[in-house]
Amino acid sequence: MPWWDRISELEKGGGDVRSPEQFKLCLPQRTNYLYGRITKSLPEMYAFTISMWIKSSASPGIGTPFSYGAPGQANEIVLIDCSSTIRQEKRLPLDVRDGKWHHICITWTTRDGQWEAYQDGFKRGNGDNLAAWHPIKAGGVIILGQEQDVVGGHFDAGQAFVGELSQVNIWDRVLKPAEIQSMANCSTYIPGNVVSWLATNVEVFGRGAFKRPLEMCQDRLPNA
Repeated sequence: MPWWDRISELEKGGGDVRSPEQFKLCLPQRTNYLYGRITKSLPEMYAFTISMWIKSSASPGIGTPFSYGAPGQANEIVLIDCSSTIRQEKRLPLDVRDGKWHHICITWTTRDGQWEAYQDGFKRGNGDNLAAWHPIKAGGVIILGQEQDVVGGHFDAGQAFVGELSQVNIWDRVLKPAEIQSMANCSTYIPGNVVSWLATNVEVFGRGAFKRPLEMCQDRLPNA
């Protein structure tokens, strides 16, 4: 079956695609018009976990794989060039620019602004005082591949993500290290309870951006 028919079947929830999370978003060029948009918004949250599979070899930086803009705060949550912004920037000790699939996971809680950053199942950094005691605003827009200067738009090509994304999930709690590691080593898949990675939840914009089926745990193997 051609990939475009598989995506169609995937979006309908049927066909030969048994796992609806097995697809990727491809953003091959650094532009201000290629991006994905999650059709769901976020509720007010006092903690979260964001995880995703990411593949990029862009230089000098990978750009912005994820941004959430809320009313009154266009940069409510932003992941850009391995920095995390929750109203203030925090450099993350992640390195994913080798053209291979990597699983990254960011956890945060409003209590003391505690955060943790994981890459491929291993904790690479943690800290506190990141937007402490400020809950995440509800009712915003989630964009994949662009940083929002205003909510839902005004993108800058210089901050665009170049590469591939898959299984972007969001929870309203801090996942346990064992849960994060189990997803990173492909022993389990845990869909987000706030936003889950489904083809029907991801809209694609711009000629050149596309969704394709992906068997993640096969594709990330050497020589796959």
